[in-house]
Parts: sequence; C-alpha cells; structure tokens
Amino acid sequence: MRFVDTNILIYRVSAETEERAKREVAVGLLECDDLCLSVQVLQEFYTQATRPTRPGHLQHEEAVTLVQSWKRFPIQEMTVELMDNALAARARWRISYWDAAILEAARLMGCAEVLSEDLSDGEDYGGVRVVNPFRDSEDSILVE
Repeated sequence: MRFVDTNILIYRVSAETEERAKREVAVGLLECDDLCLSVQVLQEFYTQATRPTRPGHLQHEEAVTLVQSWKRFPIQEMTVELMDNALAARARWRISYWDAAILEAARLMGCAEVLSEDLSDGEDYGGVRVVNPFRDSEDSILVE
C-alpha cells in the first residue's frame, strides 16, 4: 500500500494551466487500488479546495462528492496513538507536526511509501520512504 498526501488530491482538481501535467499524474494515481489516506488528508483537501482565494476553488458540494469518492480507499482515523506518534516523530525528525502526522498515519496503515511533493523525495523516516510522484526522472514509477 502507498499513502497519498494531500497535494495529490489538490492537483487532481487543479484548474491551473501550469499544473496540468501534475493533474494528469494525480488522476492516474487515484485510479490505482493500492492507495490509502487519512482523515487528516481528507480534511486538508476539503479546506484547501474550497478556500475562496484559491483559483478555481470548489463549491462545498463538489468537494464533498470527491471526499466521499475517496472513501473507497482505506482511511487512517485520527486517534490518540496517531497523535502521540506524530508528536514523537516531529521531535525526532524536526519536521512539522502535520507532516509527522502524515508519516505516522502511513506507518499505522502499514505503508512503506508516502506519495508527496511536500516532503523530501527519497527521504526515509524510520521505514516510511517519501516518493515524489511529480519528479521528472525517467526511472520513477508513477502509476502501478
């Protein structure tokens, strides 16, 4: 299983011309069946996608429809264990709490990879490796 960070979902709905290639990658990724995500990711998506200052922002109903469709993937719920793990990871790797919560949600879901543009590509956080699906290398596997 691969864990999907919020930026994948945001690129999926991007109307920005300069993000078209990333949108295509996100669309392809979200057709895969080996993905999982967390409540945090869905919340962040909704908040960012409906933000009125975002170009092409979604209406509430559109965002909810997408969130509901992504509930087909396994979803890590927010728990006290997840919060405690994220707090420890934040201190250990000196990253933001929210990034740590993404990594720890992935770990709890049994994922070895987090698909994210926000964390350092190739970085290993105690057995959870970050893969930037938008990088321009020919050896990357974007869609399996």
